[in-house]
This record gives sequence, C-alpha cells and structure tokens, in this order.
Amino acid sequence: MPLLTQGELANLNSTMESRTPLELMVWAKTIFGQRAAVLSSMQQAGCMVCHMAAVNRIEMPVLFVDTGVLFPETLATRDRLIGEYGLKVITLSPRLTMEQQTAQLGVLYLTPDGQSQCCEMRKTDPLMSIAGQYDALVASLRRGDGERRRKVPILAVDPKMNCLRVNILANVTDQELYDYLEKHKVITNPLHAQGYSTIGCVRCTTPVLSDEPKRAGRWRHLGPWAMYCGINPTDLDGGTEQAIDLPADLIDQILGRKVDFAI
Repeated sequence: MPLLTQGELANLNSTMESRTPLELMVWAKTIFGQRAAVLSSMQQAGCMVCHMAAVNRIEMPVLFVDTGVLFPETLATRDRLIGEYGLKVITLSPRLTMEQQTAQLGVLYLTPDGQSQCCEMRKTDPLMSIAGQYDALVASLRRGDGERRRKVPILAVDPKMNCLRVNILANVTDQELYDYLEKHKVITNPLHAQGYSTIGCVRCTTPVLSDEPKRAGRWRHLGPWAMYCGINPTDLDGGTEQAIDLPADLIDQILGRKVDFAI
C-alpha cells in the first residue's frame, strides 16, 4: 500500500488549526466512515469528546482500555457515559490479570523499565489487539497538557496501529475545556475534583498540588524518568518520516487531492 508520512500532513495540519473540534470530528467521520473510532480513557478531555459525539449524533464507537487496575470511579464514569449518552463503548483488556502478570514477572511498576513493560502489557497491547480495524482514532490530547504534548499535531500518524490519530482538542486551552464541561454539564471522572489532574492506574496515580505540573501524579514513585505510558505515539520520540500504510484513494481523500468535501 502507499505510505502517508507525518511530513506530508504538514500543510493539512496548518489548515486544520482554524477548525473547531466539532468540525474536526465531522471531518474524521466523513473521510473514514465506519473505520473511525473515538479513543478515550474517561478523563476530562476524553469525556468532552464523548459528549460531543453523543449530542451531535456522530456515530463512532468509543475504545476504552481497562488495564484491570483502574480506579472504580473511572469504570463508573465509563458506565455513566454508556447509560446516559447512549455511547457504544468497546472495552479492551490485557491478556493477563494483574495477579497473573505479577506471578510471572514480579511487581514491574517499581522501576522505570518495569513500568514501561507494564504499560506496554496492560495499555498498549490491548489497543494493538484491534490494529487494522480502524483507519482513524479520534483522540483528546491537548497542547495545554504541557510537557511532550506542547506541540502535539492535530493529525498524527500512528505506525503501530497503522492509523491516523485525529487530536481534535489539540489547540483547546484549559479554560475552553473547563468552560465546555461546565456549560454542558458533561459527565466527568469525580477524581478530578479530588486533586487528580490526570488519571491512570490505581497503583501509579496520585493527586497533585496546585503548584505541580499536571503529570506529576503519574508514576510519582519513579521520579522524572516515567511520565508517559507509550499508548500515544506523539508522546514518544518520532519524526516527519514516520508513516502508515493506507489505500491510495484514502490518502488522496485525507490530503484533499481528489475530493470536493470541505467544512
């Protein structure tokens, strides 16, 4: 199949900057149809994306990775989104339970290398189990999250999943996020109100102080060496030559070479 590189998306990414999150979601649904899905971990930004899809009747399944050691509040948030918004949520799970993993490999998350392996097994591998089923994943990464996400592009190739990540909230500010959540009374994870700025697994997530970086509560016990789980390709080192294999006609549609569709 033809390759679509990150570099080839540069001009399109530039034009995407002026589009609203809803316009970007509509673009993804129009271009990719049934091969587009939302990816959400049921945090504030992901809940905003879920709400946006539901109220605008943009039918996309929501992919949710349950690591087996998530907070009960996170699972309850997922269940509320299903029940109250009518979303189709596909829950993906690791091959091993945490008990089985620990029996075989020990307590991995106590070292940086072990944390990386644990996240690979419990977060990335479940998502990889459906690689090839979708050509686009609508995600909720924001530049306002800081650190490695300060320059996250709206469109990013995901070589592992061989799909396009559509970060529809990339240029949404903290205030814009909170304003949307408040205006629409969006269902959100109650742990955010308890000092958790980002929320992952029970064992590796803590609240943060007001003067700490947002991700200070993730893998706090490992110091500054572990801040990301690796499930998002833009959190890792990459370049403009990273590429995905897609049909030629789909690449033409993405780049606007043979279609008249415009928002």
